[in-house]
Amino acid sequence: QLQLVESGGGLVQPGGSLRLSCVASGGSLNNYAIGWFRQVPGKERESVSCIVISDGMTYYDESVKGRFHISRDKAKNTVYLQMNSLNQADTGIYYCAADFMPTVEYMCAANEYDYWGQGTQVTASS
Repeated sequence: QLQLVESGGGLVQPGGSLRLSCVASGGSLNNYAIGWFRQVPGKERESVSCIVISDGMTYYDESVKGRFHISRDKAKNTVYLQMNSLNQADTGIYYCAADFMPTVEYMCAANEYDYWGQGTQVTASS
């Protein structure tokens, strides 16, 4: 069974940067898409960015385009989310998740994802 562990969250001033990591164990990620999702109290979990491991196809939510960059290291079974120019609206718990045999049409739809990490808190505040 695939297990995912996130790290890299923290408190940063507006305009600052963080890099999140999602390390997978229990299997290869070759047949998966990995997504980053954000949860804020009282709101539904929303997609931030996703990547198909095999070919590197990516998706970004409009709110993070140009500021966030998702990448993968196949040898390390790890996916990263580089977050720049952070603002208060980016605050929340960030979860990484894995979708087995992803389809292009739904590659960043949360309900398609089968395995989830425990989450890491990101706070952008002065």
